[in-house]
Amino acid sequence: MASPAAYGSIFEAIGALPAHGVGTRSDLPLPFAALMASALAALVISFLAIGFLWREPRLDRSQGIVLPGALTAVLESRWVRRVAQALSIALTLWTLVALLAGPDSARNPVPHIVYVWLWVGLAFVSMVFGPVWRVINPLRLLHTGLLRLARVSPDLALLPYRAGWWPAAIGLALFTWVELVAADNTSIPFLRLLVLGFLLVSVLGAALFGRAWFDRADPFEAWSRLIGALSPLGRRTDGRWVLRTPLHGINELRGERGLVATVAVMLGSTAYDGFSANLAWATFVQTSTVSSSLLKTATLLAFFAAVALTLWLAAAVSMALSRRPMHESFHFVSDIAPSLVPIAGGYVVAHYWSLFVYQAPVGLALLSDPLGTGADLLGTAGIRPDDTLVQATLVATIQAVGIVLGHLLGVLAAHERAVSVLDRRSAVIGQVPLMLIMLFYTFAGLTILFAP
Repeated sequence: MASPAAYGSIFEAIGALPAHGVGTRSDLPLPFAALMASALAALVISFLAIGFLWREPRLDRSQGIVLPGALTAVLESRWVRRVAQALSIALTLWTLVALLAGPDSARNPVPHIVYVWLWVGLAFVSMVFGPVWRVINPLRLLHTGLLRLARVSPDLALLPYRAGWWPAAIGLALFTWVELVAADNTSIPFLRLLVLGFLLVSVLGAALFGRAWFDRADPFEAWSRLIGALSPLGRRTDGRWVLRTPLHGINELRGERGLVATVAVMLGSTAYDGFSANLAWATFVQTSTVSSSLLKTATLLAFFAAVALTLWLAAAVSMALSRRPMHESFHFVSDIAPSLVPIAGGYVVAHYWSLFVYQAPVGLALLSDPLGTGADLLGTAGIRPDDTLVQATLVATIQAVGIVLGHLLGVLAAHERAVSVLDRRSAVIGQVPLMLIMLFYTFAGLTILFAP
């Protein structure tokens, strides 16, 4: 068995974990040349989108490159799903052991599982494979298993569900507050309360509303579903698996109650995360006479509100320019909200790449010793992060490409949605406010990365 010293100095470096869940992003500011090139690319993309893109809807579920039969068989295999679900349940139980009986120290893997694997890792995996949390969500699996044991219909619900995405938006907002603002958010007593609260809400929601609760209200399923819309994997209208552009997945999302709020939380939280790493902001918080928690909470909420408000204003101006009734802006803002998902995805990649590739291996090493006894139960205690994945040039490139690519996909998605729901003249002129607001989001994200 490995002694505690065998874990190396890397665990000493994470001993005093600050308010970003685990660790902090310590990337160098984005080079000015990369900033200017990215900003210019965003401007050119937006200009071309308004003037030269298609005038009729082009994206539908009948498109895509059909996957080879062998790969399709893997994706549809019941055994593959069962193995993935078994691993999810095993990891959940293993994590609960560490949560209930592990040490209240930096050697406990739970903070890494919650803040790195579940939050960031789930987003990255969903971008590649689609909304995977729907398949491996242990609480959904528990709910389904209990209904089967009781021989009750899986559609059992005591009340009809009508809240849309609002519970998911609130849940995501609370989680990001916990990750980015709450004090002692890596302490095990705090995490026990957090997990217990989430379990109680989920069990009550599933008992009242059935599996509809997981479909719309579960914050992590919403996170995985929306980010997962960027996945190149999808199904055609005939049910066959295909490779497709991320635009096709975004185009399948439809405006629903609470979707604007959910997207605002997704985009606003990552923007605030980058902003909070700014030295001037940190100095202001530390020297202010106002409570730091109050300042951070108010600023986080302001970021959420800014995204929602600017999106609504863009929709209102679009309706005015298109000479359409102003009340239609409420429907239009919900229709175009999914086009912000690619921008949010670009923010996630830009802001969390270095955190994930450095801290995820640390979590795997810690997971081998859930009780903190110095054991190496999984044989992973010797795993260390790869420094080559966080080199300054690589990180700067990933950040710039992530934000600009997110902007490109967002512009194209907004264009497709505009020509789908508006007439030809309104679609052209009505896009101008949307392009401007997307440029604002992109420039703001680049500026945050450039600021020291």
